Amino acid sequence: MNESEGKAKTPNEKSRKEKHSFIAEARREQIIEAAIQTLDEIGYVKASLSQIAKRAGISTALISYHFSDKNDLMNQLLMKLLERFTSYILGKVRQEEAPERKLDTFIMASLAYQGTHHARNTALIEIIFNARTPDNIPYYKLGDDDEDQIMYELQQILRDGQEKGIFGTFHVEVMANVIQGAIGEYMMNSNITSKVELETYSDELIDIVEKAIKV
Repeated sequence: MNESEGKAKTPNEKSRKEKHSFIAEARREQIIEAAIQTLDEIGYVKASLSQIAKRAGISTALISYHFSDKNDLMNQLLMKLLERFTSYILGKVRQEEAPERKLDTFIMASLAYQGTHHARNTALIEIIFNARTPDNIPYYKLGDDDEDQIMYELQQILRDGQEKGIFGTFHVEVMANVIQGAIGEYMMNSNITSKVELETYSDELIDIVEKAIKV
């Protein structure tokens, strides 16, 4: 084979690699979605690779080809869930200009995401409160860059509102934690979710926060 013939095959080889990469990514996404469904239906403890494979309609061996074990799969799923949540919230908030609109949108978007992505939120909670690091540390005791990014955005909204004289005087970190705590409570407290509709909770929380931060 001469040099020109070798070069002629390069585009085909590149095409095959791209196709293989696309198929592999699609398969990983299929496994991720099956893992979310499994966590939503039976929880973290019972969510074995065989249970996930059953819901994905594939073999357990195929999951092991893409993920080394359950911990690896759950770690990567956790990162994806946090990335999706963060991207959704920030995407909505950054469409607004005024601090008060940004704050209202932050609360509405955070709660709306819970309503439209129930399975993802359940999966997220299951991983955070049941999974462990290699050092046996629960994930809920660890900090996370995506969570920090969400909290940073909220604090910046509050600071911006104070600097512009729109919001009153309060401790930004405390207020941000109060708001985030109230948002998270709806996601994790079934006593509230069973009695108060999401839209009502969102409207009430926005009203309470507006009264608390007003000048």
